[in-house]
Amino acid sequence: MNITFEQFLERVESIRERIARACEPSGRDPTTVKLMAVTKTHPVEAASFAARAGLPCVGENRVQDAVEKIGRADFTIPWELIGNLQTNKAKVAAQAFDRIQTVDRIKLVGALDRFAGEAGRVLPILLQVNAGDDPAKFGAAVAEAPALLEAALACPHLRVEGLMTIAPLDDSPEVARAAFARLRLLRDDLAGRFGVALPELSMGMTGDLAEAVAEGSTLVRVGTALFGSRG
Repeated sequence: MNITFEQFLERVESIRERIARACEPSGRDPTTVKLMAVTKTHPVEAASFAARAGLPCVGENRVQDAVEKIGRADFTIPWELIGNLQTNKAKVAAQAFDRIQTVDRIKLVGALDRFAGEAGRVLPILLQVNAGDDPAKFGAAVAEAPALLEAALACPHLRVEGLMTIAPLDDSPEVARAAFARLRLLRDDLAGRFGVALPELSMGMTGDLAEAVAEGSTLVRVGTALFGSRG
């Protein structure tokens, strides 16, 4: 990470301007879209920049890397897991993270509930859905989402706050937009069917941020545009 804090603040402002422009056509309030700094593969100083800038959270994709950074951090910011979580790492993840965005199977739901209970906490989670049907992406199939939500809602030590997806890689922005629209419609259906609020829609990254915001994203996960290429 070869940028100064001042350069980082300039990049944050640039991303916020992109969010604001994406909100204009639908009249959305840009403040309803949170900016997550994706600090995976970057040193702990990247998370420090995010904290100093007042960003709401940082995202990590490897449990062990995040645990090491959290242990070294002399600042406070919520840490969220945005990478695939293996069940054998559920105990550490349930203790270390403020929220896990990548809960995509019932077995993992059960493990996280048990370990969160052992840690004496209620763990916020998002359900990851493969809304673009991309075989290269993790996430529950759309058809599996109702059963996954039902299982999670039955767990006393988990709090489902919404859904997350990663759009397929494609040259056409409409492919990403279609996946984001599908996740929003799924959220609306599940919220109505189960009578629960699912306010968070974590979707959109550096390359497809505008499409995600246009389709209702409440949290965009940005790394490259803030910190440069991953180290």
